[in-house]
Amino acid sequence: MNEQNYLSIYAKSFNWAGFFLPKQVYSDCSNLYDFCRYIDNIADEKGDLDTKLKNFNTFKEDFKLKNENNQIIKNMWALINKFGISQKIIDDLFDGVEADIKSKVEINTDKDLYVYSYRVAGTVGLMMAKILNVKERSALLGAIDLGIAMQLTNISRDVIEDESNNRFYIKKNFDEIKRILKIADKFYSNSFISIKKIPFFLRFSILVARRVYRQIGNEILKKGNLENYNKSGKIYVNNLGKVLHTVLSIGDLIKLYFVKEDKKLTIKEHEIIMQDIEYNERF
Repeated sequence: MNEQNYLSIYAKSFNWAGFFLPKQVYSDCSNLYDFCRYIDNIADEKGDLDTKLKNFNTFKEDFKLKNENNQIIKNMWALINKFGISQKIIDDLFDGVEADIKSKVEINTDKDLYVYSYRVAGTVGLMMAKILNVKERSALLGAIDLGIAMQLTNISRDVIEDESNNRFYIKKNFDEIKRILKIADKFYSNSFISIKKIPFFLRFSILVARRVYRQIGNEILKKGNLENYNKSGKIYVNNLGKVLHTVLSIGDLIKLYFVKEDKKLTIKEHEIIMQDIEYNERF
């Protein structure tokens, strides 16, 4: 990798929140993102399907063989060994990305959408939690929640772009986009109390990322209808908005201090996902 990592190029909302992490923690999170982004780029790159599958399988095999000539793979194995990240989580991520390497991707049920979102993003949240030294099951569930919430936000934002790539995660109508964002909001809400289990000096960064990314969904809703949505291009939170939501995250940090920890964190969507994915084997 060059000095400008994938996190700073592709994930400006996460990179913003990363300013509030200690340098070593940010470096570890950046290495994790590099790995996840590299796999995702294989699925998203232009070219024929056979080439994509070949590149994907080559990288997957190199990872399993711990090919240290690839710096991204070398860094990822260092994280796995340092933080005890389960191989099953990595396998889930590979499965999720591989599902995108098809001539046509179509998801027709909420269950399939939840499972897909867990595989490509809930896994990232779970690995991030490991890097942040999270141990308790409730907090690990919350990390999955936040990852899924962010992925559902991405899907709601990128309907037009995904359609151009022959990917149909949700139906192309504004009522459906609103419905998916409502589900995402449930995952965002459920993730909040679990942040209390994160070491105190790391909480603020997660609260900022959570609030800024959640605002993307609010910006989508402001479009009001599909016509305005279609005209909007990539919807994001501008720098002024990021500053505002960073300030508001201070209130979240204070609120978190007073929130009771007796909330039931396993929501019905988790139960649906666990029909296919056994969480305990990943924790």
